[in-house]
Amino acid sequence: MDSMQGLRRRIDLLDDRLMGLLNARAKVVHAVYALKLKHSRASGAPVQAFVPGRESEILRRLSAKKSGPFPADGIAPVFREIISACRSLEMLPRISYFGAPGSNTHQAALNCFGSGAEFLSQADIHGVFEDVEQGRADYGLVPVENSTEGVINRTLDILSESDLKVCSEVSLPIRNLLLSRGTMKAVRTVVSHPQPLAQCRLWLAAHLPKARQVTADSTSAAAERAAQDRGGATAAIASELALRLYKPLKALARDIQDKSDNTTRFFVVGRTLARPTGRDKTSVMLSVQDKVGALAAVLKPFERHKVNLTAIESRPSRRKAWDYYFFVDFHGHQEEPKVRRLLADLSRQVAQMKVLGSYPAA
Repeated sequence: MDSMQGLRRRIDLLDDRLMGLLNARAKVVHAVYALKLKHSRASGAPVQAFVPGRESEILRRLSAKKSGPFPADGIAPVFREIISACRSLEMLPRISYFGAPGSNTHQAALNCFGSGAEFLSQADIHGVFEDVEQGRADYGLVPVENSTEGVINRTLDILSESDLKVCSEVSLPIRNLLLSRGTMKAVRTVVSHPQPLAQCRLWLAAHLPKARQVTADSTSAAAERAAQDRGGATAAIASELALRLYKPLKALARDIQDKSDNTTRFFVVGRTLARPTGRDKTSVMLSVQDKVGALAAVLKPFERHKVNLTAIESRPSRRKAWDYYFFVDFHGHQEEPKVRRLLADLSRQVAQMKVLGSYPAA
């Protein structure tokens, strides 16, 4: 049997080999970036450091190769950081996200881009879009839907008006924590964003029925407020990341969401269209004509072209009373032939259509 010293020596040798491979990968990334610059000078197109389709393909391929004891759920985080570090050799992308540091959107941004990026927090969703539209950020990340509480209406409304494209999506399992500087008995007020408060409604009723519930702009803003209450009478519903960032806080309870599969979907918005990967989704906004059977006529082309419709959501158009937009998600990329035929067919059935983006499915 190997001694402890011998086993540690073997680990050191393996780490040395890994370091050599990482440096070899970095050199290839430099070569890729040189080709990107050459193409950019010839075409006038901007250099893209973040290529969501390519990165999704790498993570899927490596996750499928699991054949040993390394944890399956550790493969994507490890290689995402490797990709992020190598991407930073080309350029340091600037990412605007909704909420303060420690919010779920901040965590989703880290999961998507890794730590090798510059992150800009915004107090509202509209500010994220403005950052990207005005060039202060390369990409923005905003919540679009929660599996428990439904769509984020503000995001859909801004998407209907913005020229930015959805170029990637991120799914984040939401694990809500109750954070405070005191004890459970001391809590008199629970503060959080309206979504987490709703997601933890049953837990709060069972464990803190007398506590006052107060809304905040984000979970991180709630955590900051709880951190300022030295007496511990204020507790926040927030994330594990918020617990790490707001040091005076401690976790009074974990996983307090009412549903164990609580997940939030986020969109990455940018100025360019993502390339097809073979595992894509497309989001469009439709305005139907005000006549009997108009919505039914919109749905028929999906069956006719054998395209799987995955979601449909209505929002008031704000042009006149009882006038609506419909937001639709379906499988496929807008550059695929059958999706092109579907979109052409849809355009003949509706009063207005806007393709919000095609992107790798999460």
